[in-house]
Amino acid sequence: MDMMTQEIWPILSLSLYVSVTAVVISCILGIPMGACIGFGKMPGRSILKALVFAGMATPPVVVGLVLYLLLSRSGLFGSLQWLFTAKAMILAQVILDLPFVIGITMTAVETLPEELRFQLQSLGATPWQIRWTLLCESRHSLVLAGITALGRSMSEVGAVLMIGGNIEHHTRMMTTAILLETNRGRFGIALSLAAVLMTLALIINLMLIRLQIRHSR
Repeated sequence: MDMMTQEIWPILSLSLYVSVTAVVISCILGIPMGACIGFGKMPGRSILKALVFAGMATPPVVVGLVLYLLLSRSGLFGSLQWLFTAKAMILAQVILDLPFVIGITMTAVETLPEELRFQLQSLGATPWQIRWTLLCESRHSLVLAGITALGRSMSEVGAVLMIGGNIEHHTRMMTTAILLETNRGRFGIALSLAAVLMTLALIINLMLIRLQIRHSR
C-alpha cells in the first residue's frame, strides 16, 4: 500500500498542478474575452461566437497533433523545448479550456436583463462601471465556467498524452497513467487512480449542482 501511494501521489500532484494552472490561465484570458464579445457590438461578432462554439467541439487529439508539430525540434516553436514537458501540457489544456470559459462568460452577460443596464445608466454609471457591475452580477456563471474548465482538464487524455509523452515522474498524469497501467496489466494501480479521478469528478459535479441551486434561488 505504501509503495502504491508513493506511485500515485506524484501523478496526482502533477495532474492537479497542470489542471489548476491551465484553468487559472484560461479564466484570466477567457473571462475578459467572453465579456468583450458578450457586451460588444463589433463587426464580425457572429463569426467570433461561431469560432468559440467550434472550439468547444475541437477534438483533443487535433490540438495535440498541432502542438506536437509546432513544438517538435523542426517545428515553429521548437526552440522553446517545451515538448514532453508540463508546460506543453498546460498549453494544451488552456487551448481546450479557453473556449468553454469564453462561451459561458459570453452567454452569461448576454442573458442579463436589459432593465438592469438601463437602471445603471439612469443612475449615472459610466460604460465601464456598467460592464463591471453586470459582470459581477454574472459571478455565479463565471464560477461555473471555471469549474467546467477544471472538469475538462482533469479528464483530458488525448492531447496531454501526445505532447507530454507520459514520462514517469515528469509528465505522467492520472488519465495517461490509467491507460498505461491498464495496458501493463497492473489493475490495482489503475483502479486506484480511477477511484481518485472519479472522486475528483464527483466533487466537481457536486460543486456544479450546488452552484446551480444557489443561482436558481
